[in-house]
Amino acid sequence: MFPQRLTDGYQSFLNGRLPSELSRYQALAERGQRPEVLIIGCSDSRVSPEVIFDAGPGEMFVVRNVASLVPPCEIDAATSSYHGTSAAIEFAVSGLNVKHIVVLGHASCGGIRAFHDNAEPLSKMDFIGKWMSQIKPVADRLKMQPDAGDRDTDIKRLELAVIEHSLANLLTFPSIRSRFAAGQLDLHGAYFGVATGMLFVRDPATREFHPFAEATPKD
Repeated sequence: MFPQRLTDGYQSFLNGRLPSELSRYQALAERGQRPEVLIIGCSDSRVSPEVIFDAGPGEMFVVRNVASLVPPCEIDAATSSYHGTSAAIEFAVSGLNVKHIVVLGHASCGGIRAFHDNAEPLSKMDFIGKWMSQIKPVADRLKMQPDAGDRDTDIKRLELAVIEHSLANLLTFPSIRSRFAAGQLDLHGAYFGVATGMLFVRDPATREFHPFAEATPKD
């Protein structure tokens, strides 16, 4: 049986949002999508980019995976491996010509926490462990000592450093590198506080994350 939560949600969509946005959906179907922003976010159910940025249909192209990771461009392996995130990036950049790419990390990231804690695999295949092994060089650069430091502080440091890592890997894609150098594409880092709803945005000059200036809820 189809999940009741989805049935109820779709019925609410039919009765509420769809009538007010039907013309937009029709236009998107006829003319296609032209979003200006690619969001690379985490699969975490608490961190929905469409909700955080109050986006309507067609406004953002979103790819989500565990920990918002961008693997480096692997041209030589393209014929023998599957690259879901890279394929989405390729389409957004070369097909849709997005103007901005945002790597959206977040607090309390389960994938990063599992890596930090050297958690036991969830299955024999250990897909998560293999995926998260990409960030080992990041943890090494931070000189993290899980048994000696403050766990929460170290995990947050790693969460922020992984955003930086993904931004650097974006520039290994020739299509992104050339557009970025020509000023046709901007790269951004952001960090969402799950418990607070606060958004922190990376300053490209200092590489530091600062609270979004207008993050205070309005009355």
